[in-house]
Amino acid sequence: MTCPSCGQRKGRRACPALSQTICSVCCATKRLVEIDCPEDCPHLTAAREHPPAQVKRQQERDVALLYPSIRHLTERQYQLFFLFHTAIARHTPEGFTRIVDDDIAQATAAVASTLETSSRGVIYEHTPASLPAQRLAGELTTLLGQIRAQGGTVSDAEAAIVLRAIEQGAQEVKKVDANDTSYVTLIARLLQVRRAQGNAPKETEQKPSPLILP
Repeated sequence: MTCPSCGQRKGRRACPALSQTICSVCCATKRLVEIDCPEDCPHLTAAREHPPAQVKRQQERDVALLYPSIRHLTERQYQLFFLFHTAIARHTPEGFTRIVDDDIAQATAAVASTLETSSRGVIYEHTPASLPAQRLAGELTTLLGQIRAQGGTVSDAEAAIVLRAIEQGAQEVKKVDANDTSYVTLIARLLQVRRAQGNAPKETEQKPSPLILP
């Protein structure tokens, strides 16, 4: 039976979230990113308890690549950083197009420029060059509006700082890896790790962040 997730490889693992049998590659790469895995999934439990050595090394490399662009962010900005990336990961381009690193850099740069201009009292919408980047920029702007509508206090200047960090990250990763989706893949891995950490049991109750999540 062909994996229903990728439509290419043979399905070998029973996925309780999809109620279908998927391939091991989709299970490993889409777990907690595109697939909403239940906490009692045996494959999820095994991955948390015994992460392969190569996975740990990859995580260390990912953090090292991102650190220069995010080291100046505050805790609130760091949370907003992941909110924007969640929107990017869930973004579905129209037709047969796909999101590449340049689209992310263009979209975040355009929205950041618009917000920076607005913070100076001038209303002007900057537009990315590519159509996929334009649509992604629209989703990032919508997300920011949702955060504010739910009570989140995010200034234009603060959001612009975070978007510039994403732009810089996409550009820096491209210098190391010429693949046009290297940053997209890196962020997918990072979101998977962050979600796994967020679902782990907490020993102490943490103070809720003032940033409201949509």
